[in-house]
Amino acid sequence: MSTRSILYQRSIAVNDQIGIPIPTVGEVLDCEDDYYGKVSLITATPCDLMVQLDDMGIDFTQLNDYELFLFVFGSLKQEDSSMIFGGLDLTRFETVINEKNNTIVLRDEANDVVIDRAIHAQICQILRKIHRLERNHRKPANGEAQKFMIQRAREKMRRRRNRVEDSQLEQLIVALVNTEQFRYGFEEVRNLTIYQFNESVYQIIKKIDFDHKKESKMLSIQFVKDKFGIETENDNLSDAICLGYWVVMNVDIKSRCEV
Repeated sequence: MSTRSILYQRSIAVNDQIGIPIPTVGEVLDCEDDYYGKVSLITATPCDLMVQLDDMGIDFTQLNDYELFLFVFGSLKQEDSSMIFGGLDLTRFETVINEKNNTIVLRDEANDVVIDRAIHAQICQILRKIHRLERNHRKPANGEAQKFMIQRAREKMRRRRNRVEDSQLEQLIVALVNTEQFRYGFEEVRNLTIYQFNESVYQIIKKIDFDHKKESKMLSIQFVKDKFGIETENDNLSDAICLGYWVVMNVDIKSRCEV
């Protein structure tokens, strides 16, 4: 099985005709809302847009990801999507029927480029890999659960409607530059690809979490040794002893006769 590394790549090929660019941190920062908005729209599942679909009288549980993409493609093709699709001109694509399998596809007839359900799935997979996004797999169990989900999502949208959000990417940059594990400065980080940056964020968070757990493990092992003279390398045992000690010291436990 071949291995594909994208750590130093500036684009990922879907096929011979379609490639997904990997922008730099600086490029994303310059148009953060627009870029992430398009990424979110392209990779969206019907559950992500349940409120908007409900407002149009569409049951989001009856759509699949590709059908939703076809639904929003009309608005996508009117905007500059070069940071996501590179040199692919979306305005040239029209909805047609694939006569081989009777399915709906998007086709640029002049250049013989096709986006079908499988190609869309690959595009989403690539974008999610670049940005460490997880597909929304939530589905309501029944009609009542569906109404509740839509209501909750609608309330959340209403609360955020007039809120001005700070740049999340900027906050991550500031946090990482001031972290000892990250070796880049404010200007240097702009030249990293957004994939390199996202992977760095993930690895540093993972390392910090491991270090905290290791420190906690060492503290509990040392505590039971100093307090009770118990020597063990089993942190599960030392944690259990610490928990039991805390309960005894802080919880008023009564027997049934005292109740």
